[in-house]
Amino acid sequence: MFEYCANPDSLEGFFWLSCYVTTPKHMSFYVSFLVVMFLLALAAPLAMAFGFLGAIASRSSKSFIKIIGKGYLAMIRGIPDIVFFLFIPIALDQAFEFLRHKILCPEVTEAIRQGNDFVVCKAAKLPLSTASEWVHDVYGFSLALLAFGFVFGAFTGNVLSGAMAAVPKSQLETGAAFGFSSKQIFKRILVPQMWIYALPGLSNLWMILIKATPLLFLLGIEDIVYWAKELGGMKTGVYEYSHPDWRAWYFGILMIFYLLLTYVSQLFLDRLSSKLSMGQDTMAGKAL
Repeated sequence: MFEYCANPDSLEGFFWLSCYVTTPKHMSFYVSFLVVMFLLALAAPLAMAFGFLGAIASRSSKSFIKIIGKGYLAMIRGIPDIVFFLFIPIALDQAFEFLRHKILCPEVTEAIRQGNDFVVCKAAKLPLSTASEWVHDVYGFSLALLAFGFVFGAFTGNVLSGAMAAVPKSQLETGAAFGFSSKQIFKRILVPQMWIYALPGLSNLWMILIKATPLLFLLGIEDIVYWAKELGGMKTGVYEYSHPDWRAWYFGILMIFYLLLTYVSQLFLDRLSSKLSMGQDTMAGKAL
């Protein structure tokens, strides 16, 4: 980045450090922090959408829909999260390629499953081999995002379902007495009232979601954990910027980042809780 960085071997002290922390790999390291924030910004509403649909389905009067909703909310409890995080991207990737293979290559008669191999025609591969690197990155990130949304959506659904059940029935009965339909009671009474009961659980899930972002590293995404491991490892004299094992320093930076992120999140959640508790017949509401 700087002109004096042309010959790293001749640099010392501050000049060496200024060149070291502005290498292309370090720029990718800095961008990876934005990747984590972008994942959180998208995964939270996606999980909320999955959870809301699951909670509604679990309360449905139709048995088939209720079974699907309850099954979705319950299965996460019995299967380790890491299994879903590794299974969903692979399953979705193969499902997309299978459909594309059937549509784009109907003339191919060979079996797609060939022993342990999953073989589709070149036109069905996702992304295409001719695609740019950023396309591969976006595709991998999208699969990881769906995995986060699906897994945390089930936990969110359990929280929302419990919050709906915590709303006093007298309020729902009052709405019915005023002639509200079931949909009106749901939209105007149940949903607005449930958030105060759901917020503690949703707050915990948000913190867990933050701590789960390093799983991107296991899904093949070049996130902050990947770059901390890559940059912090010992670099011998064959590298331009040789240094001993600095992984402790890099992972220490990650610890500070996550601590600051959770601290700011807690401040925001506390203010939101106070706002939602205002006027509510709860312990927090009475305290205000």
